[in-house]
Amino acid sequence: MKFIIQRDKLVQSVQDVMKAVSSRTTIPILTGIKIVANTEGVTLTGSDSDISIESFIPSEENGNEIVEIQQTGSIVLQARFFSEIVKKLPMDIVEIEVGNHQSTVIRSGKAEFNLIGLDAEEYPHLPQIEENNVFKIPTDLLKAMIRQTVFAVSTSETRPILTGVNWKLDNDDLVCIATDSHRLALRKAKINTEIQSSYNVVIPGKSLSELSKILDDTSDLVEIVITENQVLFKAENLLFFSRLLDGNYPDTSRLIPSESKTNLTINSKEFLQAIDRASLLAKEARNNVVKLTTLSQGMIEISSNSPEIGKVSEEIQTSEIQGEELKISFSAKYVMDALKALEGTEINVDFTGAMRPFLIRTTHDDSMLQLILPVRTY
Repeated sequence: MKFIIQRDKLVQSVQDVMKAVSSRTTIPILTGIKIVANTEGVTLTGSDSDISIESFIPSEENGNEIVEIQQTGSIVLQARFFSEIVKKLPMDIVEIEVGNHQSTVIRSGKAEFNLIGLDAEEYPHLPQIEENNVFKIPTDLLKAMIRQTVFAVSTSETRPILTGVNWKLDNDDLVCIATDSHRLALRKAKINTEIQSSYNVVIPGKSLSELSKILDDTSDLVEIVITENQVLFKAENLLFFSRLLDGNYPDTSRLIPSESKTNLTINSKEFLQAIDRASLLAKEARNNVVKLTTLSQGMIEISSNSPEIGKVSEEIQTSEIQGEELKISFSAKYVMDALKALEGTEINVDFTGAMRPFLIRTTHDDSMLQLILPVRTY
């Protein structure tokens, strides 16, 4: 195998596939990146057997030559060394040549590296997915849906199913739900599907976070294919495979209260900043608890009290308060995460009592919902 390639294109592809490479794999060859050169261009693959990423660099793009293939072939190179080498090469052009016994030479300018490669035939094959049921989502919408839900997945392995995001597709409605049993994030969107199937799958949160980092902010469509145990995301020159989590996701619809006793409408940024300030003195506490108390004339008080450190209180004017008076305590971090995920300047918060979950939504937008369980304070 021998080819000459633009360094920046190679660096970008290596960075993308590196997101799937793990140093903690039980299969030694998966610590490498597989490189395949054929007449169309160069394909790089990284995998940790949960996530697999394939990035394709075409020989030419918009009439410009990116890769000059002099001899087709394949090799697996140690990802950690190869990625560092490529980033630090001196010139814009890189030549990669595989000689006898998988010995690989990487040249750029006057720098020359020799790496011992592995036989690409030993590299596990990517899942073969039949693409008969494909649906498409604009990239920017997909990234938004991930951003607005993935932060709420559980980080504990005690219930592995909660470390994923539940994707439910029915006709043209896609609903994404994440919960760690203390909070829940929900985002739904209408998408165009030609398929009549409905899906209910759980995609690991880690996979969605890595996918979101790789995708560009464009309105180009991403094709999504779901099978029994895999999901494939196809963007331009990129394939992203992830395994699905086994098991049934809990029915979260029962968690969401249908009526409320106290409602407030408030500026999202002011609310977020007040909670952020109150949490400054609550950081040492077990779960940085902040208290919200309704006052008269549309005012609320956000306060926090740590006996060893001190206390803080701040009053904020809401746009509107309706219903019963309320004192409620909650995790500052959870509410701040929820507020950052919502779009829009005004938000509605619906409470059903001091010990019941409360809902945070953007005014006039029912596509997003954040639910948070309060904290008992004695």
